[in-house]
This record gives sequence, structure tokens and C-alpha cells, in this order.
Amino acid sequence: MTRGRSLPWVLATLGVGAAALLVLPLVGLVLRAPWSRLPDQLGSPQVAAALRLSLGASLAALAVATVLGVPLAWLLARREFPGRRLLRALCLLPMVLPPVVGGVALLLAFGRRGIVGAPLHRLVGLTFPFTTAGVVLAEVFVAMPFLVVAVEAGFRGMDHRYEEAAASLGAGRWTTFRRVTLPLIAPSLAAGMALCWARAIGEFGATITFAGNLPGRTQTMPLAVYLALQSSPDAALLLSLVLLAVSIAVLFALRGRLLGS
Repeated sequence: MTRGRSLPWVLATLGVGAAALLVLPLVGLVLRAPWSRLPDQLGSPQVAAALRLSLGASLAALAVATVLGVPLAWLLARREFPGRRLLRALCLLPMVLPPVVGGVALLLAFGRRGIVGAPLHRLVGLTFPFTTAGVVLAEVFVAMPFLVVAVEAGFRGMDHRYEEAAASLGAGRWTTFRRVTLPLIAPSLAAGMALCWARAIGEFGATITFAGNLPGRTQTMPLAVYLALQSSPDAALLLSLVLLAVSIAVLFALRGRLLGS
């Protein structure tokens, strides 16, 4: 009986320890940040350029990931074909792949001597490494799987009778998809887009490996934080606060799906 009564206390103690491990670093970041210098840091040309690049590249990556990821999620959810499970595993692999390994893989595929990059550079002069386009490509690679997972779950969980009813009323497949299917999966799509954007704007490893760290061209906010840590720790803290605010905003937007209503 004594052991049975002690179990809740053991679980509660471990739970509090886990919460402290996750929360205390964030509290330390907020408490130790030099808040009085925040306006000056945000107004500096280097930080402003990194912030603009991060926002622009992450939004572009989100757009590309949405245009490509929604059809991929539909394919994985609605079509049976040989190798579908293998394809799903490969498409979701960037979620668990070390970011630096992802950057190396991008170089081998889209670099000037890559499988795809060499023909593109030879035929049309298109180059991805160490360019802003390379930043977008790296962010799409690491972030799109998060959108695919969420949207595929939406496709699998929706009630197909609404699509069947639309078809019986004479709606074409594209009209049904646009007017019925997409509105029904809108919560899953919104959650996937939010997670995709948050992952894209926080990407570091694949970006620095594939696109480099060129101020004004490929230096995003996470790269600026890394560079600032070596020369100005206070600036690194302030830049980290900006990314923390973005993460909190995404978590707040997804609170209904991740934390429950």
C-alpha cells in the first residue's frame, strides 16, 4: 500500500523536474537579456538585413512547401501504389535527419556538381549554393515534411461523404477539391503551415552548410545569432528573444491542436 501511495509523488517529482529542465533555459534567456539595448540592436543594419532575409526566405519557403506539400500529402493519403510506405518514409526523413547532413545532401543534389545542380548550371546558369534561393531551398527541404504530416492526417481524418455528395451534385474533381476538400482540411493545413514556417525561420544547419553565412545574402536570424555569440553575447541574447517570440506566437496559434482547447 505504501508503494502504491508513493507512486503519484514519484511521478509528480519527475514531472516537475522535466518541466524545470524545459522551462528554466527560457526563463534564463528572458531574465538575462539586456532589454534596454533591444531597440538599438533591432535597428542595426546587420540585424535588420538578417530579419528581412529570414522573413522573406521563410515565407517563400512556406509558399513553395504549401504548393508542393499539399499534393504530396494527398498522394500519400489517397492513393495506393507500390512503394508508398517507402516514399512516405523518405519524404519525412528530413524531420529526423541531422541538419548538417541535410545540407551536405543538398550540395550533392543541387550544387554546381550535383545531380540536378550541374545540368541546371550548365543549361540555364542557375546556381543554388551561397545564394538567397539556396536559403529558400534549404528551408523547404527541412520544413515541408512538417506540413505534409499535418495535411496528410487531415486528408485521412476527413469525412469523405461530403466529397461524394458534391460529386453526386455534378461538381468536378477540381471544384470538389477546391470548394469542399480544402475547407474541410483547413485546420490541419493551417497547423501544418504554422509548423512549417516556424521550422523554416529557425533553420540553421542545412542553411549554413548549403548556402553559407553571407551578410545580406544568406545570413538569416539563426546564423546572425551564431555569429553574434562569438563577438557580442548581448546581441545574441536579443536576437534569440526575437526568435523566441516567433516560437511563442506559433505555439499560441496552435494551442487548440497541440495543447487542447
